[in-house]
Formats: sequence, C-alpha cells, structure tokens
Amino acid sequence: MHNIIDSIRKFYPVSEDSLMALTSKYVKKEVAANELVIRGGHMNRYVYFIEKGLCRSYCNVDGEEVTSWFSREGDITFALLSLYRNEPGFEFVETVEPTTFYLIEIEELNKLYTTHIDIANWSRVVHQECVLGLQTRRIERLRKGAKERYELLMREQPDLFTRVKMSHLASFLGMTPQHLSKVRGDRNQEDISPIY
Repeated sequence: MHNIIDSIRKFYPVSEDSLMALTSKYVKKEVAANELVIRGGHMNRYVYFIEKGLCRSYCNVDGEEVTSWFSREGDITFALLSLYRNEPGFEFVETVEPTTFYLIEIEELNKLYTTHIDIANWSRVVHQECVLGLQTRRIERLRKGAKERYELLMREQPDLFTRVKMSHLASFLGMTPQHLSKVRGDRNQEDISPIY
C-alpha cells in the first residue's frame, strides 16, 4: 500500500500511529476495468483509496457522460454528497483499468477525524487541493483555447493519453472527440514541420 501512504505523506505529515489507525480500517477490493464503483443517485458509504489503477468520475448531462476528474494511484475518490451531507451523490465513478482499492467507511473516517488531528488535517489539505484543481480547470475552460488546454494536459498528465479513451479525454477537456482529433492532428503536423 506504498502508493497510498506516499500520497498521504505528500500532502501532510501523518504520524505512524495515525497511519496505523487509518489503515487498520481499510478493506481491500480488486475491481476489473470498466466497472462502476459509485453510482449517481445512490448513497455510497465509502472513501476509495487507490493503490493501483485509474478511475474516471463523470456526470450525466442531457444524456451525455461528462468527465470531470481522473483518479489514479495514491488518489482518493468518493461521492461528494454522500461524504459531506450523507445524501445520494450525483457523480458516477468507474474504473478505467483493473484497480486495487482500499476502502474505508465514511463513518469510520469521520471518527478518525475526531481522534487523530493529523488525519483531519491531511483530509482538509487533500480536499483543498481538489477544490483548487477543479477551480483552475473551470477557469482554464473559460480563458484558454482547446489547443492550450490540450497542451497543458499533455504537460501535466501525459500518462492519461495512453491510459484513457480519447472520448473521455475530449469530454474532460471540454471538446468533442472530433475536435480533440483535429487538435492532436494539428499538433502532430507542427511537430514534424521542417525548420528552415
């Protein structure tokens, strides 16, 4: 479970005792690729720590799946409303690859927050970073063109281009698959253009 522990410590210096308290509540779950682990409109009572694999979060908008996030090794994923308000969530989370999770019940995690301040602080920092990431992406969609968004994703998360379907990447970038194909083709043309 080194990917999870490394990621936790990247965000906050959680003590050995607190890590032991957290990991003692984990339940390991192996899930095949293309399986839903969280269903929109349903309660989900777990936070999923990803040791290995990749997940895609999405919402249904006018009958279309709109990808909002990718979670990979060391990340966590969950239903926002279930975690924060004890209500059915709106998002779906599916595995993109075979994925190894360590699950913890939301109720157990909330108990740990009250007894281990470093776990509560780790969670605060992780959620703060996620909010900043979502806000940054929102502003990028408003301020940057399709090509700039594509190039930024290529720089920041190049592995997604070999791990994720192009239709899901297009949705994440806020464009149609055809538009993404054109942006990629244009970029490839630039890469092989002769320099005089």
